[in-house]
Amino acid sequence: MNLKIEKVKESRINQIDFSKLSFGKTFADHMFICEYKDGQWQNPTIKPYAPITLEPSASVFHYGQAVFEGMKAYKDDNGHVFLFRPQENYKRINKSCSRLAMPEFPEEWFDQALRTLVDIDSEWIKPGFGNALYLRPFMIATTAGVQAAPAKNYLFMIITAPVQAYYKGDVKVKIADYYSRAANGGFGFAKAAGNYAGQFFPTQEAANEGYQQVMWTDDATHQFLEEAGTMNLWFRFGDTLVTCPTSERILDGVTRKSIIAVAEKLGIKTEVRPVKVTELIEASEKGELKEAFGCGTAAVISPISGFGYKGKDYSVNRPAELYTDKIKQAILNIQYNKAEDPFGWRVQVK
Repeated sequence: MNLKIEKVKESRINQIDFSKLSFGKTFADHMFICEYKDGQWQNPTIKPYAPITLEPSASVFHYGQAVFEGMKAYKDDNGHVFLFRPQENYKRINKSCSRLAMPEFPEEWFDQALRTLVDIDSEWIKPGFGNALYLRPFMIATTAGVQAAPAKNYLFMIITAPVQAYYKGDVKVKIADYYSRAANGGFGFAKAAGNYAGQFFPTQEAANEGYQQVMWTDDATHQFLEEAGTMNLWFRFGDTLVTCPTSERILDGVTRKSIIAVAEKLGIKTEVRPVKVTELIEASEKGELKEAFGCGTAAVISPISGFGYKGKDYSVNRPAELYTDKIKQAILNIQYNKAEDPFGWRVQVK
């Protein structure tokens, strides 16, 4: 890739109060952009962060061909910068592209662009747990015209945002008994924009009832638990951690896979199996539901303090010693270079 670089004349970093960041609303100095036209990717450029211009008839506005990823860059106490399992994101965005009939973006181009962009804006990454540079790669269809067909032109871009913790404190969730996040034969496994747009209305309804997120169930029966908001789900029944299996409805989360590996290394028994709503309720009533949490790139681990179902609230009987604390600390130690990385997940940006 012949990467063109245009740097800002003066950084905006001194205008930012890093102690008062609102997640995903402040962006770093530069962005990456690359065009797909005439059947190939071309003109890869890192340039100052700025608005882009599109035709009102651009396909993305009418038929929703849009996919994205969520990643982070971390800085250790010595000023070294690291990515966390970036290859997983390279693979997953192309899996999403394939499902939406969009062209795949070369992994080697993605890697070079991301590393270069992060290195250029490395001053925007602050050390310390919770601080990071959130990385948002995405692709949109830009062909002008309102024909209901896959576009021929696309933009692949990466924008970055300095962030702190996504969720502060525990969350309370409502189990969905009518709305569905995804269906068999659909594209729930893809990080497609439409998957998230469809969640907003049910989540607003849940918020009006005092919940922060929706815990999604399967579309056919609403008997099996799947995801919570934008996070994969975990439950601790007794001394066993359980997560739902991925499927064509459920996103194959990088953090989820990391938790499975870390938990096993810590000697915590884990299971990947379907979990019924009735099982969760029964475990709560018996005091056997010891922990519940969602996981994802933004939040890492977000503890669930309780859940509601059909007008009734249920609690989580958390013990003094939590698996979530051990697992989250182990992952953070790897991400921030505080400990050895036995899995080879940490990738230094040089």
